[in-house]
Amino acid sequence: MDLSSKIQNVKFENLFLNASGIHCQTKEELDDLMNNSYSGGMVTKSATSNHRFGNPLPRYHSLPSGSINSMGLPNEGFDFYLDYVTRTEQKKPIILSVAGMSKEEDLELLHQIQDSDYQGLTELNLSCPNVIGKPQMAYDFQGSDIMLNEIFKFFKKPLGIKLPPYFDLVHFDKIASILNQYPLSHVNTINSIGNGMWVDIESEKVVLKPKGGFGGIGGAMALPTALANVRALRQRLNSSIDIIGTGGVTTGRDAFAHILCGANMVSIGTQVYEEGLGAFERITSELKEIMNSKGYHSLDDFRGKLKTIED
Repeated sequence: MDLSSKIQNVKFENLFLNASGIHCQTKEELDDLMNNSYSGGMVTKSATSNHRFGNPLPRYHSLPSGSINSMGLPNEGFDFYLDYVTRTEQKKPIILSVAGMSKEEDLELLHQIQDSDYQGLTELNLSCPNVIGKPQMAYDFQGSDIMLNEIFKFFKKPLGIKLPPYFDLVHFDKIASILNQYPLSHVNTINSIGNGMWVDIESEKVVLKPKGGFGGIGGAMALPTALANVRALRQRLNSSIDIIGTGGVTTGRDAFAHILCGANMVSIGTQVYEEGLGAFERITSELKEIMNSKGYHSLDDFRGKLKTIED
């Protein structure tokens, strides 16, 4: 059974990736991912120019059907990740994720990638909802257009964009019309659903310290929103722009649904955080069982072929 997929001309032997931020910050964690045979590729922690501790603790909390977090982009700094992706023997493709604290920082990081020896996929995170005082650029449609225009004047390597969830059909239309103007390798949809809250009724407190308890929602609760974003963007984006479906994947059924909605690859966040890297093996096995029961031999047999209910 063929679970391979591609982003642009980069082939992945398996469709599964870690979501950026999950088991990908330190060298040890990255090496673990590199040596895991059940993930087809890996995504680095979104890098800022300098090392960041991130938001104060506690900043992650497990929920009955997912998680809430306000991590605040903890990472080892851009130089660490660029060094890793250029010097490490790559047993699988790596996506280098960057997330500057300003437009100017984003542009500077991409200039450094353009001038480096790195030839792999890069992903610009325009959608982190948990950095105090930093808005999500991808909700500023005009600003995103201006920024992408500036980027592609100098950036000639494969570049994708990490997107936040959108909730209105008009917003899908607007962002797709912008993205379709540029030679993007892919979009990664969705980041966590921003600024949710969970209340511990025993202590009568919020469960996170940063931002007064507001945080991004992930895990199973995010699946319907993630599937809608994958589907809506696949219907609107140029066929040359591939899609990484992220959000709510806890089982092979969830991964199957992402592919059915049009995802080329699937990344897993909360479930890997909670279960460990063994989640990749389990979910791969479950996906194969579903495909076998339906007589599918490759992802292309059902990718993007979601049916609607006709009158």
